[in-house]
Amino acid sequence: MGLTARLRRASLWRLLAMLLLPLLALVTGVELWMTRHDALEAANAAYDRSLLGALKSIDANISTASGGLSAELPYSMLEFFELTASGNVYFRVASSDGLVELGNADLPLPAGPLEPGVPRFYDATYFGESVRLAAYRRALDRTEPKSTVLVQVAESTRSRQDFTDRFVRRAVQRDALVLALMVLGTAALLAVALRPLARLAREVQARNGDDMTPLASHDLPADIRPLVDAVNQQMARTQDLVTQQRQFLDDASHQLRTHLTTLQMQIDYARREGDSTQVQHTLAAIGGEIARATRSTQQLLALGRSDTAAVELTPFDLAALLRTVALELLPQARAKQIDFGIHTPAAGIEAVGDSGLLREALTNLAANAIVYTPAQGTVTVSAAGDSLGWSISVEDNGPGLPAEERDALGQRYRRGSQATAGGSGLGLAIARSIAERHRGSLRLQARAEGPGLLAILWWPRA
Repeated sequence: MGLTARLRRASLWRLLAMLLLPLLALVTGVELWMTRHDALEAANAAYDRSLLGALKSIDANISTASGGLSAELPYSMLEFFELTASGNVYFRVASSDGLVELGNADLPLPAGPLEPGVPRFYDATYFGESVRLAAYRRALDRTEPKSTVLVQVAESTRSRQDFTDRFVRRAVQRDALVLALMVLGTAALLAVALRPLARLAREVQARNGDDMTPLASHDLPADIRPLVDAVNQQMARTQDLVTQQRQFLDDASHQLRTHLTTLQMQIDYARREGDSTQVQHTLAAIGGEIARATRSTQQLLALGRSDTAAVELTPFDLAALLRTVALELLPQARAKQIDFGIHTPAAGIEAVGDSGLLREALTNLAANAIVYTPAQGTVTVSAAGDSLGWSISVEDNGPGLPAEERDALGQRYRRGSQATAGGSGLGLAIARSIAERHRGSLRLQARAEGPGLLAILWWPRA
């Protein structure tokens, strides 16, 4: 399992241990390295001042007054310097002509030439021991600048290292204590911060399965409120879906119960009727009722699918959709001698939407138009598109609808005053539901020319 997967599965406590602790350890390590570096620089700065003092003391006792080179070494100062250095101290005085050589002649020289009059500090190894040296070169006589004297002083770095080690040890102890306090403090703060989440979890676990009331978020931290608000929104959507499903089941049971009750009454009447002619009329009525029940069942299934099915947005040809619906409904239109046609631009229109749901919506709109349009009437289905969206429409020259009924129609089982017997009032509801699933709308308006109705289903571009 990869690190990312482990982090996703880990609790906040493990996440703290896996991310925060290594980060704190890394920061502490860097801080200790910087502390040791600073301590070493501080030790060098302090001890180099003593080294420079010894160097200048030796140089101050060099004289050329006698015509040669004389040097009076400050032994008492070197003994004191050796005590403070906690180790060996070495010195060297040498002239550039090689005639004078005092002290330790084999002390290591610095890399590169010395700048006259400027002391230089450097580290080296002398007899297997790490030493710190100060070297200084100056002219013996102003009249002869080529005649110079070299003064070197060296001391063991043992005292410097002991000072640095003690300083770093104290820093390690201090940083370890600080790290422990930071870890404990972070754990305590995390425990306090997670307490509202634990309380929220207990409240959710104590709820009944059908309790969809919003969770209270006023007493929660600001960082948790967006999560609770999102959960409340999801519960509200779930509650709406449950309400729709319950309404759908109630409507479906009522609608089917009505058809079944009517069929049972007609069958009972046919059994009691002795006249064969009346029996044939009853059987014809039963056939019509079965057809209406079949149509209602199909519409109920279409309505349920339009409410709950996932909308799959894919490109499709609107002209092809119109032709498919027209061929499907052409037999019904011919039975009433209705002029049923389609109208689309010659170039065709490519739209984006759920072609299956939109076909169901157009079929219901066109079927309603055929039902309510009188014989030898006209029904036209058309499509259009622009930069804002697309539309499919059905226009007929039937009786139309009063203005006060157009906005109300489209609700489930709501039928207009011109409705024929046997209708269920679901056709416009299906079309409106599909339009809303596409974030569009269904508009019903009067025809521009003469009586009739124009139904337009419009949906926007994604």
